[in-house]
Amino acid sequence: MTHSAASRKCSMTGRLLIAWTVLSTACLAAGEEFAQDSNAEAVRSGESVAPESERVATQPAGPPPTPRHTGIKAMVKGLGSDFTHLPSKENLFWVSIGGGLALAVHPADESVNQAMVNSDFAHDFFKFGSYLGELYTLLPAAITVYTVGRAKDEPKVSHTGMDLLRSLAVSETLVNALKYTTRRQRPDGSGKNSFPSGHASDTFAFATALERHLGWKGAIPAYILSSYVAVSRLPDNRHWLSDVVFGSSIGIIAGRTVTRHGREFPVAFATVPGGAAILYVRRAE
Repeated sequence: MTHSAASRKCSMTGRLLIAWTVLSTACLAAGEEFAQDSNAEAVRSGESVAPESERVATQPAGPPPTPRHTGIKAMVKGLGSDFTHLPSKENLFWVSIGGGLALAVHPADESVNQAMVNSDFAHDFFKFGSYLGELYTLLPAAITVYTVGRAKDEPKVSHTGMDLLRSLAVSETLVNALKYTTRRQRPDGSGKNSFPSGHASDTFAFATALERHLGWKGAIPAYILSSYVAVSRLPDNRHWLSDVVFGSSIGIIAGRTVTRHGREFPVAFATVPGGAAILYVRRAE
C-alpha cells in the first residue's frame, strides 16, 4: 500500500469514527437511560425483567398508526419528538452496520468511481438519478401526498405525507451535520461536503417511510428507486461508494425513527450467548 493510499484509508477511518461517535454516543446513552427507566417501571408494577441476553430490540412506543390530527401544528410537534427519539439502541445498530459497510467498501472507492465515470452505459442509465434524488423532486412529492390527504379528509393519506416530510427533514439535518463535521472532499474536487450522500439518505428515508405505511408491496419500487439514485452519484463523480453506503443507512434511520408509531420494522436484532442475531419477520398482509 502506498503512503497516499494509507493516508486516505486513515482519513476515511477517522471520518467514520467521527460520524459513528457523534451518532452512537447519544444513541447508546439514551438507550441505556430508556432501558433503566423501563426496568424501574416494570419493578414498580411487579413485572419480571428479562435479562440483557434475552432481550430483543423493539420499536420505541409511539402514537396510534393514524393520529387524530395531521395538521401543520401536529407535524411540527411530531418533528420535534422525532429528534428526541433518534437516540436508541436500534439506531446505534444501524449506524454500526452502515459504518462497517462503508469502511469495508472504502478501499474500492477510487476503482469503482473510475469504472463508473468512464462507463458510457453508466452515464446513460443513471443520468436521471441526480434529478430524482433532489429535494426539489422529493419535497413536492411528499407535499402532494399530504395535501391530497388533507383535502379529501383522509387521515391515513395525510399521515403518510406528513411522515414523508418529517423523514426528509430528519435526513437533511443528520446529513448536513455530518457533512460539515467530516469535511470529505468530493471526487470531482468541487467541495468538502462529500460524506455522506444526501441523495442516498433522502431517498432511503423516503422509501423507509413508505415501507412502514404501505408494506413491502409499496416499498419494493421505492427501495429500487432509492438504490438507483444512490448509485447514480458515482458516474456523476459527485460521491464515493462509501459515501452512498453510509448515506443509505442514515436514510433508514431517519425513516424508521419518524414512523416508529406504525408497522413494526421487519428487521430487528437480538443478543444471544456469544454474539448477536439479525431477525427478519415477514408478516401476512
